[in-house]
Amino acid sequence: MRGGGNMNKMMKQMQKMQKDMMKAQEDLQEMSFEASAGGGMVKVVANGKKEIVEVEIKEEVVDPDDVEMLQDLIITATNDVLKQVEDKTNDTMGQFTKGLNLPGGMF
Repeated sequence: MRGGGNMNKMMKQMQKMQKDMMKAQEDLQEMSFEASAGGGMVKVVANGKKEIVEVEIKEEVVDPDDVEMLQDLIITATNDVLKQVEDKTNDTMGQFTKGLNLPGGMF
């Protein structure tokens, strides 16, 4: 069987790629991402699992007469930090799927 050696080589390459992907996912999950809004008045920190782990709100931005502004700043900072996580995940995991023509943008 002539193709057996090529198949074994391909299987080893796939196993290595799977191991590398798992390591990359673990590394991503341990990363920390930060975004702020309102000139630093609101800061949101997320991890690579897309979990918000910290929210800082400067006291001077808390105005009982303008709660909507504070809500908007929190939403803006949260969306920004989650976008950072998503972009980093796509960049990191995309290196494994280049040229594979996987359907639906799996990463």
